Amino acid sequence: MALRHYSYIIIGGGLAGASAVEGIREQDKTGAILLIAAEKHLPYDRPPLSKKLWFGKKTVEDIILHDQAFYADNGVTLLLGTMVSALDVGAKTVIDEQGREYGFDKLLLATGGAPRRLSIPGSDLDGICYYRTLDDYLRMRSLAAEGRSAVVIGGGFIGAEIAAALTINKVKVTMVFPQPYLINRVFPRALGTAIQERYREKGVVILNGETPTSFSRQGDRFVTRTSAGKQLGSDMVIVGIGITPSTALAQGAGLTIGNGIVVNELLQTSHADIYAAGDTAFFPYQALGKTVRVEHWDNALNQGKTAGRNMAGAAQPYTYMPYFFSDLFEFGFEAVGEVSSDLEIVFDWVRENDTGVIYYLKDGKVRGAMMCNVWEKVDAARALVRSDETVSAGTLVGRIR
Repeated sequence: MALRHYSYIIIGGGLAGASAVEGIREQDKTGAILLIAAEKHLPYDRPPLSKKLWFGKKTVEDIILHDQAFYADNGVTLLLGTMVSALDVGAKTVIDEQGREYGFDKLLLATGGAPRRLSIPGSDLDGICYYRTLDDYLRMRSLAAEGRSAVVIGGGFIGAEIAAALTINKVKVTMVFPQPYLINRVFPRALGTAIQERYREKGVVILNGETPTSFSRQGDRFVTRTSAGKQLGSDMVIVGIGITPSTALAQGAGLTIGNGIVVNELLQTSHADIYAAGDTAFFPYQALGKTVRVEHWDNALNQGKTAGRNMAGAAQPYTYMPYFFSDLFEFGFEAVGEVSSDLEIVFDWVRENDTGVIYYLKDGKVRGAMMCNVWEKVDAARALVRSDETVSAGTLVGRIR
């Protein structure tokens, strides 16, 4: 079989991969592009899978990033539902699961991440959902009828968002997670415990400080056993305990790996013609002066575009500060920078644990900010983080809100 050669190959059909097409075409209108994606769907927007799709604010058609005509018009060959089995950096070729080989001038690894899986008895039972994809949403949505029950494993963003979405759809939800309160890596204790109490008021049963120890089936229902000896019967089990970056292809090719695929400020890997972007890229975060991996929508969007431009010759450093957002019942927020509950916290509440701004400080300087039910202040927060200004609690009151 003859080798098919492309100017650009993109491995990964998420937001970073789709955005890279746009970035490439800003610089190069004609170079042949091949996009290879493991999922059979056209590239789509992932945040609505745990947010707006559940609330009737978007349809599946709405979350598709580009239609078939976009890829045809931009000279993109799509290989959907296809896994890449090998990358040869010396020959600059990739081989798919069917043994077909493709050559490239420039390659983007936008391979994203895979859901972390439990390793307890029954954790691989058919029907347990490690929530990540559109197919996962479609399957869970079909089961989420009024009066049904679900056990949600995980108290981070995905677990909390899914629990809220199911509850709004009148599913009886029990959450199980080992941390002392919801989203404890990001939320200060006062806020996290307040949000947790609101979940309980909505009818969510929260078993914090517990872990699942096994899953089994009784007829068409699941039984979850916990570290406290509880047995939870449910129609659904959904696991949302984070993702691990998909680095196997890069690692097998000998590229440098850290907490993800290591890239420089241009998003180049240790091979100058191979780039990485999105959830899997371990990149220098210019505004924070540290190397990080960011798993949020805004980063995938902008990093994908920058990688695409640079593959086509732009040589543009990635200096963007991505933001992220979430909706947990009536509590919504936008956040930017480094938001860790381990940092020094300054609260600027209008309404405690509901409306206001939380600042995250280190050495007297703002490293991040979370705007709670306060909107259109992301740029102001970015400017404050970038300013490297020494601040105090008093100087932050009313600063953004």
